[in-house]
This record gives sequence, structure tokens and C-alpha cells, in this order.
Amino acid sequence: MKLGFIGLGIMGAPMAQRLAEAGHDLLVTSNSAVPSALLSLGAKSFETAQQVTEQSEIIFIMVPDTPHVEDVLFGENGCAKAQLKGKTIVDMSSISPIETKVFARQIQASGAAYLDAPVSGGEIGAREGTLSIMVGGDEGVFGRVKPLFDILGKNITLVGGNGDGQTCKVANQIIVALNIEAVSEALLFASKAGADPARVRQALMGGFASSRILEVHAERMLKRTFNPGFKIALHQKDLNLALQSARALAVSLPNTANCQQLFNSCSADGGSELDHSALIQALEKMANHSIG
Repeated sequence: MKLGFIGLGIMGAPMAQRLAEAGHDLLVTSNSAVPSALLSLGAKSFETAQQVTEQSEIIFIMVPDTPHVEDVLFGENGCAKAQLKGKTIVDMSSISPIETKVFARQIQASGAAYLDAPVSGGEIGAREGTLSIMVGGDEGVFGRVKPLFDILGKNITLVGGNGDGQTCKVANQIIVALNIEAVSEALLFASKAGADPARVRQALMGGFASSRILEVHAERMLKRTFNPGFKIALHQKDLNLALQSARALAVSLPNTANCQQLFNSCSADGGSELDHSALIQALEKMANHSIG
């Protein structure tokens, strides 16, 4: 198939590479440089989203935030400037569920299909094709795109209609943030009390407290390897979506708000580009104690 891919950042580049390696003709555009590995696989680079869309059957979008998706879709050289009839837009960014429903209606009015399909699993999942993909949209459209999702991920779920994929991703980010915060508190408590936090982690991995966060992110905390798999700045963006949506729904999310404040503290200290496991640094500063 002729596939478009717009956005080749930390997540987008390895995802696009997996599609190219599967034998699909890939047409790409990105604000960042197109990786040489993609070009060597035959990917063709273009200047604008409009150009990519004009020559593609299915167009994937993987950019940071809601305004970026809006610009890709409806900007001066956006997807909507191309003839959209019969094409499918798949937005795999993590953005506002409310705005996603608006975008979907506008794209569908132009004769194209639209899926929102945000992912979880980080850079490792993108490279290895083990992402969880949460999809919102028409079941028939989902069925047509599913073989491509299978190249990118393992846990692929049609959650509901347009916007429901993004709602699911916001829920995912709430759970991840709160788990990172819980693991941070636990290891900090253990270390300040005089126990070896590495051995505490090892013991907890065999019990009911075991989790993927305890497995992966606690190791990052202990080894102080905060090079980003998923940046604090991006998790802040996702929690903003959660808190804004919660306000609109009149729902209280007190612990989500607390995690956001800890991320804010990290960012104020220059850590916005660090991995979100670096949230522990905000707690360490308050305790005047480091576990690593």
C-alpha cells in the first residue's frame, strides 16, 4: 500500500520504519530530519502534509499535541488541502478527545475516513512493534487498517467511536502517572529508612505490588538513566488533557492534579525533557534525599 506518515519524532520514526520494513511504499514529512534508515528502505520525503496525502491511501499522523494535529489536518499545506475522498486519516498522536471528535467530523465531511489511534508503550514499544493501540472510529474502517496496526502493536482495541481512543489514552496516562508517583514514594521511603531500594524493588517484583512501572521505571530511577523514552513535557500535556476534560465533565481527579504538580516541579528545575520516571526527583528534593 501507499502509506503516508507525518511526524518522525521519538515515536513516529520507528513506527514508520516498521511499516517500511513490512514492504509498504512510504511517503513521509516531518519537522525533524528524515532518518537515513527510512530513506534507505525506499521512503520518499516531501515538504508538506498536503503532498503526502495526495499520493497516499492511508495517512498516519504522529505529532506532539492538539494544535499540531490541527495544523497538519487543516493548515495552509495540510491534509485537507488534498483531495480526501476515499482516503483514511489515522491520528496516532495523543490529543484532546473533544477536539478529535471535531476533527473527525470535518475530515469525514470531505469524504475521507478517520480513526483516532493513540498508543502506549514508549520508544521501546515503537521499535519492537509491541505498542498498545487504542482506537476510536468506525468498525469497518478499523478492520481495513487493522493489518497495519498489527505491524505496530500487539494489544489493539477498538474502544468505540471517534474520540473514544483518545479518551482511553488519557485514562492510560492517568494510571501511568499515578503508578510512577507511587513507585517513587515507595523507593524513596525505603531508601530514607535505610533499606537498599534495589533489593526492595526486587522483593516487590514478586508480590502484588509488581507492575510494569516497577519493572522498568524503578530501574531507571535507581540507575539515574533519565534519557527520555517518554518526556515529562509530553506527560504534562497528557495530564493537562485529563484535567481539562475532568473540569468539563465535573469530575474530580485529585491525585492526577498532584502528579501534575510534581511534573511541574521537575520542569521548573529544568527537567521537562527528561524521562517521566524522573518525577522521583521532585520527591527527592522535598525529602533532601536521593535513592541513587
